Amino acid sequence: MTKKAKKQVGVRLPKQAQDGGVPQEWSFELEVLAPIAGIVEIRADTPAEFAEGAQDMDALMTTWGMRIDRQVIDALRQCVVIGLGSVGVDMVDVDAATAAGIVVTNVPDVFTEEVADHTMMLLLAAARMTPAMTRVVAQGKWHEGRPALSRRPRLFGQTLGLYGFGNVARCTARRAKPFGLHLLAYDPYVSELEITGAGAEPVSFGELLQRSDFLSIHAPHNNETERAFDAAALARMKPTAILINTARGALVDERALIDALEAGAIAGAALDVLEQEPPRRDNPLLDMENVVVTPHVASATTRMRPESRRRAAREVAMVLQGRWPMSCVNPTVLPRGTLERWQPYPMNRGPNR
Repeated sequence: MTKKAKKQVGVRLPKQAQDGGVPQEWSFELEVLAPIAGIVEIRADTPAEFAEGAQDMDALMTTWGMRIDRQVIDALRQCVVIGLGSVGVDMVDVDAATAAGIVVTNVPDVFTEEVADHTMMLLLAAARMTPAMTRVVAQGKWHEGRPALSRRPRLFGQTLGLYGFGNVARCTARRAKPFGLHLLAYDPYVSELEITGAGAEPVSFGELLQRSDFLSIHAPHNNETERAFDAAALARMKPTAILINTARGALVDERALIDALEAGAIAGAALDVLEQEPPRRDNPLLDMENVVVTPHVASATTRMRPESRRRAAREVAMVLQGRWPMSCVNPTVLPRGTLERWQPYPMNRGPNR
């Protein structure tokens, strides 16, 4: 009997990257994939080069680096799944993949707790002016700290608004309650019963803007959410409000945010993500006393990278073995193919992107 050939999973390797060997570099993925597929490193610096090398792959995997755009997807001859080792799916042209009948998967629940921790850290740092207090001490202005904080209201009793009420927002809500924060949530894809069941008050986007003392962004980046926080939205917020973003920089019009902060239209911002990453050194946000910026690290812990890679590989492995994945970004593809449905449709949320 002829042994069945293994499937091939393509991953991009920049041409200048050192080759540590597939077993070493991709050990986490191979823990899952080794029995059914091999990993092929495609050396490419441009989408055209990657498209040429990927055309005969059965699957692709990516997280950051080169976007898998329509040019790449159109070149694929037999690819059935593109696996992402991240929550966000902006590294793939999902519409092009859907049109081609290719399943796109992500890892929406691997580092949820970590991002919620970071969100609360940013909220507390902004509320208690931690960066400014650190500078006061470093500059020998010890006695200026208390007067500055004495003008701030206490955290207990203030209102935290959540834009999007997915996994991270719900974990953030659990953390915020013991601090005495009242919770608002806006998410058109989550039922009011789920929101109230988690202890939050469901509101419209307008109410969220107008009532929040802290407004934390937890939505995916797509056409519906891009620059949702533009000049008009920021103008509807309280002048004492603080905007927090651990989702994607593209959800905020950065120029409008800078203008709002400089004009005192809002009181501050705490950001783990920016429109341009890394930012230019002359970005005004980096030098504002009322802004906290961290370098897109909300998910980073010792567990994050290994487990997200294993989970991404498990999603790809399920599809290569003919089964629906656990987390499909474009579920309309599933009924059109030959994959076996082994679980019911989750009905507690809308599109996972």
